[in-house]
Amino acid sequence: MTTAAGLNDRTMTRSRAEPGNAAYQAYQLLHLGFIAAPVLAGLDKFTNFMTHWDKYLAPAVPSMLHVSPHAFMMFVGVVEILAGVLVAVKPKIGAYVVAAWLVGIMVNLLIVGGYLDVALRDLGLCLGALALARLAQLAPFES
Repeated sequence: MTTAAGLNDRTMTRSRAEPGNAAYQAYQLLHLGFIAAPVLAGLDKFTNFMTHWDKYLAPAVPSMLHVSPHAFMMFVGVVEILAGVLVAVKPKIGAYVVAAWLVGIMVNLLIVGGYLDVALRDLGLCLGALALARLAQLAPFES
């Protein structure tokens, strides 16, 4: 059987070790990337090594929740770490969670204004997460 993407059942179910399986290689790249990125971004919410994350937060969010921006961003960090772990163990679900999380980030950035470039980058990440979700749904790559 051939899918809309032109991948047949044989291609989608090849062993992990089989060289040249482009679908599996794409899956692996996206899988590892969407484990690493949320975990690293989540951990950085506690250190602010890469950037000062509070500047990306719409002021209405912590105000509405009656918490400080830093406390809210630490909560965000925990959620991001958990999302990365979920992608690691359940990519079929975790990838959709990460995609939804990225939509939330984009909405926040549009509210803040001035970070349209970051929102556009997050749109690309969201599309990558959705591609991972589809590959995970279509391809039982685990041997």
